[in-house]
Amino acid sequence: LHQQTSPSQIPSPTPFVPDTKTFLSLIGRNLSQHAAKIPTWESLFSLKSMQLRKLGVEPARTRRYLLWWRDKFRKGEYGIGGDLKEVKNSVAHVRVIEVPADRSSRTLAGPVASKKLIVNVPPDIPVNEPKLRALKPVNGLKVQGAHTIVGAFIEPVKGTGGSIATVKVQEGMWEQRRGEKVDGGERRKVQVRRKRKLEELRKAKS
Repeated sequence: LHQQTSPSQIPSPTPFVPDTKTFLSLIGRNLSQHAAKIPTWESLFSLKSMQLRKLGVEPARTRRYLLWWRDKFRKGEYGIGGDLKEVKNSVAHVRVIEVPADRSSRTLAGPVASKKLIVNVPPDIPVNEPKLRALKPVNGLKVQGAHTIVGAFIEPVKGTGGSIATVKVQEGMWEQRRGEKVDGGERRKVQVRRKRKLEELRKAKS
């Protein structure tokens, strides 16, 4: 028997992923063509594989892929941009800021003055220091050099030297290509990452 999906199993949309069409567009594999068949957020997270098949979501591997991403989203596991809160018209601004370093980063030579973070804030709102401390760093991006934001699907804002950029919803941003395995797939992931860590340690000692 098919179990009914409880309301608690249906996650809330996010500012970056506000509706079904955006979700299907982000995960790619041409699933956005089925947006009209899955019109509501509730149906997106409650339809079973057989129901998706009747709606014409084919082949089976495409349905499995959709269900896989659906489960990840439930767990709060997003692709680039999924954790952004300040989003307008499918576009979010990110910028490099400097905040006082944690006490844990102090050394015998003295305290570290500051650290650089990439945060998501509206482009036209000045941010004072108390608010900076409360901001959460954006996942999937990093600072290169003095203040340049780098990461997938980043578009630097002209005249900022790379310290401010935009992240815009695009087709296939979160797509995992067919046959692509992260660190050798689930079975080999621990082994591969351990081997990589040992190699990094060996190089650091040499």
